[in-house]
Amino acid sequence: MRQYIVRKGDTLLRIAARYGLAKEQLITANPWAGQQPYLLPGQLMFFPASLRRRYVIQEGDTAERIARAFHFQPEALEDMNPGMSIYTFPIGKTIVLPPSESEHRIRLLGEYGPRELAMDLDALAAQYSVIECSTIGVSVMGKPLHAVKIGVGDKHLHVNAALHANEWITTPCLLRFLENYASALTTGHPIDGCEPEKWYQNYTLWLVPMANPDGVELVQEGALPDHPYYEQLLRWNNGRSDFRRWKANIRGVDLGDQFPAHWEEEVERRGKTAPCPQDYAGKAPLCEPEAEAIAKHTLEVSPLRVISFHSQGQEIYWNYRGYEPPESEKWATVLGKASSYRPVKLQGSDAGYKDWFIQHFRKPGFTVEIGRGMNPLPVEDFEDLCVEVSSVMAAFMSLD
Repeated sequence: MRQYIVRKGDTLLRIAARYGLAKEQLITANPWAGQQPYLLPGQLMFFPASLRRRYVIQEGDTAERIARAFHFQPEALEDMNPGMSIYTFPIGKTIVLPPSESEHRIRLLGEYGPRELAMDLDALAAQYSVIECSTIGVSVMGKPLHAVKIGVGDKHLHVNAALHANEWITTPCLLRFLENYASALTTGHPIDGCEPEKWYQNYTLWLVPMANPDGVELVQEGALPDHPYYEQLLRWNNGRSDFRRWKANIRGVDLGDQFPAHWEEEVERRGKTAPCPQDYAGKAPLCEPEAEAIAKHTLEVSPLRVISFHSQGQEIYWNYRGYEPPESEKWATVLGKASSYRPVKLQGSDAGYKDWFIQHFRKPGFTVEIGRGMNPLPVEDFEDLCVEVSSVMAAFMSLD
């Protein structure tokens, strides 16, 4: 077995993806890895032999047919099977299949954190001239709060994701839509039956794909003793070193309760008076730099409508204390039909981004809860979630 020394940022899923293994293979070879929430730098792991996919040639098979079924280029068969010709296919012969290729830049190779986001934004901006990237502020730990702009219309729209740390899968789902949008503009292809060129000319779409990068990193990688907030984080997490259920930012403030929309009533309802994994609204509205940056940016661009993506529940919240305009309920129904999500008239909740936007602008705002299950949602759900988010976004861009 090959030996591997764990590095900072490594997780079981990231290592497995990097070396063509399954997470279960790593745990079988290293049983201790399945008994601790995070890998720690310096730990020694053993890698089993990579289990390559094999295939027995069937009657009627050709290189093109097999390649199409398993998503790779036919020529790759010759690279994986020395001496083989793609023009000779004896029935019953066992061959090694190359890894499947993805048509997308945005994909999950383990958890998706701030590093993956930065690399993908650079790559997308380099590939598509219609994508413009900037920053609207920094997190508590100094990580950039990225914003993405696409479109030239004088009507602005805003969408954010990953306000809650353990809901990080909303980020790559939103970026997959961005990639598909930019690609469709290049090729002229429709998206969910819609014409993206009309979106591009009519609207300027702003995305803040990861509003809580410090929290996302904490959920995915945990905290070591050299972390600036190590002692506080353990105390706020009731002594637990497992932060996978953490929703707040790195100071234990729930960014979903940070906006000036009946904030005092939300504080009283939640009953949390100190930092913790979720539901602590902070010392004052917008006291956290992440919430402040998003609110400031929203005020600057003055969008016609907004979405804040969360997980999970497959629901769409569209109202706030009667401040919402008349079209909000109808539009929530449109989004719900597109995605098979349930529009819900929510009561007993304040201080969210959608709440503040509706109260301040008197324009439609939506909280969209993607997927079902327990956060963080499993990476195996990613492709299905991308379809759901794309359906919501296509309908959102087409509202009129």
